[in-house]
Amino acid sequence: MSKRAILVIDLQNEYWPSGELPLQGIDAAAANAARVIAHARKKGDLVVHIRHEAPGAPFFVPGSLGSEINAAVLPEGDESVITKKFPNSFRDTGLKDLLDQQDVDEVVIVGAMSHMCVDAGVRAANDLGYRTITIHDACATMDLVFGDTTVPAAHVHASIMAALAMFYGEVIGTEEFLAR
Repeated sequence: MSKRAILVIDLQNEYWPSGELPLQGIDAAAANAARVIAHARKKGDLVVHIRHEAPGAPFFVPGSLGSEINAAVLPEGDESVITKKFPNSFRDTGLKDLLDQQDVDEVVIVGAMSHMCVDAGVRAANDLGYRTITIHDACATMDLVFGDTTVPAAHVHASIMAALAMFYGEVIGTEEFLAR
């Protein structure tokens, strides 16, 4: 039987409309993430909150309101909070050690941003040997600009989820996950 952990990546105030990096669909993504977290708590799965800090940047400033975990998904009890400084949640953090100490072999990922820290986290987890499930409607992103081209957030999100589903694990919706 697999031992599962829910990784709640960067659902911090910075991504809401009052923050420096507002994302499209963040409220809906956070509501779905909260449902996944509540389900995990009932089942006794490990829930790990990951928060980004970016010293010297104009966003995710350590100690700022923007760097705090959003009220929709606050940690409860003794749930771990891992602070990271890079998109990859495993880089220079104790995340892998924590998961290994708990004999975790499957991670379920929710959070932000789909094209950055979610993508990096899923790929790193897969590379480290964890089975991955990404809950696509519990993740959010923003429009991106490359040269003269603006890529709408919906396209950015779909592209990342398609790439993850192609090789890096399952990509499913909240309803399908909760029904299992």
